Amino acid sequence: MSTNSPIPTLHADRTDDLTSWHESVVESNDDDFSAAKTLTTKLGAHRRDGVVEFGFWTPDLVEAGVPEAAVELELLTPPADLDPGETDHRRATFDRHRIPMRRVGEYHWTAVEGVRAGTRDTLGALYRLVYEGDDGEERTVQDPVAYSVPFGAFAPAEVYDLDRLDETRADRDYFAALGTDDERVATTEDGGLPRIDPATSMLEIHPGTATARGSLAGLAEVYQGIAAKQRGGDDLAPWEHAFAGYDGIQLMPVEPLTENEEEHDFWSVADDSAAEVTVEVARPEMINWGYDLVVSAFSAPNPAILETGRPDELVDFIAACHDLPRPIKVVFDIALGHADNRGAELLSDRYVLGPGMYGKHLDYTEPTARAVFLEMQRRKMDFGADGIRVDGAQDFTSYDPETGEMYHDDDFLAEMDRVTQEVAGTEYRPWIIYEDGRPWPREDWELASSYRALIEQHPHSFQWSPITFAHNTPALLTFWATKWWRVREVGEFGGNWLTGVANHDTVRRGTQIDPTVEFNQSPVNPYLGDDYPETLDEAYDNAASSMLFHCFLPGVPMDFVHANMRAPWGFVRDTDPTWNVKVVSDESKFCYWQVRDEDFEDDRFFRRVKGLGFDSREELLTFMNALSSAVGATDYDLNVMAAMLSAMDQPLGDDLSAADLEAYGYAWMRDVHEFANLGHWRDEQDDERTAFRLETRKFRHDRPWLISDLDADDDYFTYRHPTDGSVLYYGFRTAPDEGDGGQLLFAANMEGVPVEVSPATLAADAAEDENAPAIPTDGWEPALVAPGVEELDDSTASTDPLAVALTNGAAVIWRRNL
Repeated sequence: MSTNSPIPTLHADRTDDLTSWHESVVESNDDDFSAAKTLTTKLGAHRRDGVVEFGFWTPDLVEAGVPEAAVELELLTPPADLDPGETDHRRATFDRHRIPMRRVGEYHWTAVEGVRAGTRDTLGALYRLVYEGDDGEERTVQDPVAYSVPFGAFAPAEVYDLDRLDETRADRDYFAALGTDDERVATTEDGGLPRIDPATSMLEIHPGTATARGSLAGLAEVYQGIAAKQRGGDDLAPWEHAFAGYDGIQLMPVEPLTENEEEHDFWSVADDSAAEVTVEVARPEMINWGYDLVVSAFSAPNPAILETGRPDELVDFIAACHDLPRPIKVVFDIALGHADNRGAELLSDRYVLGPGMYGKHLDYTEPTARAVFLEMQRRKMDFGADGIRVDGAQDFTSYDPETGEMYHDDDFLAEMDRVTQEVAGTEYRPWIIYEDGRPWPREDWELASSYRALIEQHPHSFQWSPITFAHNTPALLTFWATKWWRVREVGEFGGNWLTGVANHDTVRRGTQIDPTVEFNQSPVNPYLGDDYPETLDEAYDNAASSMLFHCFLPGVPMDFVHANMRAPWGFVRDTDPTWNVKVVSDESKFCYWQVRDEDFEDDRFFRRVKGLGFDSREELLTFMNALSSAVGATDYDLNVMAAMLSAMDQPLGDDLSAADLEAYGYAWMRDVHEFANLGHWRDEQDDERTAFRLETRKFRHDRPWLISDLDADDDYFTYRHPTDGSVLYYGFRTAPDEGDGGQLLFAANMEGVPVEVSPATLAADAAEDENAPAIPTDGWEPALVAPGVEELDDSTASTDPLAVALTNGAAVIWRRNL
């Protein structure tokens, strides 16, 4: 098979240059970590002046005594017309070439000319390291710092022309504006470089379910459409309101994922010879929320959300966000705090400390591994991200041999903060956000965590607030009363916090509550809705909480697009053959909270479990509850569980096996993944509700000073007590001199029966608190009034025209000129 490409051949002089450079780096650095930070910049594949340089860190091979001559670079050049975006499995024949590698210390280097590099339109040559083991069997090593893995992290990586990608990106002028007076993107000088300032408000998005296409191209299309309407002065559709009004987007992880050996096969060799290899290939399709990654190829985009199979798709999405009339900053969710168990198949042992809570605990103290993790971060962010959200920063722990205990590796987190980016010729530092709930998972974490440990170390950084962290449940009665102490903290020192109640974790936690059990928990809030789905929707998307975080409290409010659209969301993944059924059992209450009878009856939904014999939502709910009980009763013994469930009346039959339960688990996960796709819920959006939420975001953008902490002398935030059946939050803020010069008075019925309020009654309440500032009683006018706010009857209104009644979840904010 001929690919009409040049034949890859060793470039001896450039290989000599690489090895000499390596030796000079080692000689000029005093410690292994400093040297590794430089050496790792050339690992992987880099095209320069028509030659591609390759580097691998291979400590396992050196320790095993594998001879240098036994180690080669394998290059697989595909047919020129092979489309990496196709998800259908098909066969393709690749030209195979082997190139000798040069060993220096624990590294292998080589330089090769005649290598096809990938572009937007062409699939480049694939590569990996190959060597012969002691048993005579050939083994492979994938590139952990690849830029492109079109067939997944377990397949060879692709040589990609990064320079061309950078030179042709559509938002080069955006990056050229960093550090200037251009109003499109604000920055603050940090160590001689511009650091991107925080967003005013942010939206969290799961790319795999946010559009019918389930891709970054689909998301780019959404924002291109919004931009066109905004420029043309056209009205947005109700569903578009859910995506608009933000100047920040946090993408859930876009890294290559683990794969299920029993379910996924995107690179399978069918026939090979010395000169060529025939492989069955497909673009990966995995169902996962993004956090189950193998770390290897972390630097590449997840091909499962690239419908073109090209890394350009990630850049195009970022450029679409930067091209809006008010540019949107894109924040990458960097989950380097753990690796899925299968990561051990791809990573050297030196990357892994041992087993951990989420799979493999990474070793941040190993000098080269430490440097590689930072290089992975740098390369991924160089696709053009404006910000980095460090997932689970409390999980970055290392072992202290002197004490025999684990400690928070804050030095490594500081190294993450110091990584600089270069995009379109501009160097900059991103906005950095840490999710850190230390001492979580200690039993008293909810009481003990300050959520400020990293802000205190890095004053420019942000953290997720306590109300935003994983375990909040506003669907339960008294949530806003019992969490008042945490909400008050947002007002007092939340200026560097991400705030809001809805995100991928909190909504999932909400669906895991058993609404039929009140032991040790509050009952479901009866004021929120007439059924469980309505209650959950209203809990994570209501005017009171939206206005609280967007229109009054400091920090950066963040919403979750699924909550904005009141669409289903749960924990979905088909990538785990070991815990698949247990994960499904943990979602057993999903049927209560997210599925209505009419949803189950809809032909679009739950097709797989219907195919297994489930005819009604009630039947499915009964089985899910039994499955959950069986997991607990058997300590997750699938065989015993199958025997127990065989004895009950259920559609799967009376002779269940462990395999039957696993098949059910995959069916459930895939059905929920489709059920949660926002493409199904566009036409269900209410114009009044979504338009008002957009108004709350506009309100904050008009008042960027709201990000700052409340002033202890001039501002005020409290709740009315005794509550008398309603949890009424209210507060008073005065804009700084550089603001719009106005004052704001906020009131929200967070939960409970309707309550009457007016500026006069709130001023009177505050007057009883000797620590409160004097709140004026005149000059107020409504600035933003939520749907559900009711005017009082004429007799009351005649004496106090601003008096209103706030129903559950309703809020009002008045404005007053100074």
